[in-house]
Amino acid sequence: MALSVKGKVDQILKPESGVSRAGKEWKKQEFVLETEEQYPRKVCFTLFGEKVDLLNGLNAGESVEVSFNVESREFNGRWFTNVNAWKIDRATDDQNFPEPPPEFRMQDIPPEPGDDAAGDLPF
Repeated sequence: MALSVKGKVDQILKPESGVSRAGKEWKKQEFVLETEEQYPRKVCFTLFGEKVDLLNGLNAGESVEVSFNVESREFNGRWFTNVNAWKIDRATDDQNFPEPPPEFRMQDIPPEPGDDAAGDLPF
């Protein structure tokens, strides 16, 4: 299930790392996004492994679009849900403010046809 949401970065939390039982190193980092809805919500996203690098150069207050998956797993009879981000696109000024149409000028009006133009008609 791939989803996406637009909003502003509210917080970038500290990175975490460790070693799994299998002896593999892991790292993760979370960030909070405030959505752009009538009633904004805050959502905490998780980035795992190399995806942590997507946060490089990202600051709180920036507008982004986050693509993510929702995943749940069971542990000791309890269920835990993660919102795993896998892509972060920064909003550009062009997306937020489309270019206005060109200004109207008097030269844009075509000239009116003269009397000799009526004689050119084929009927």
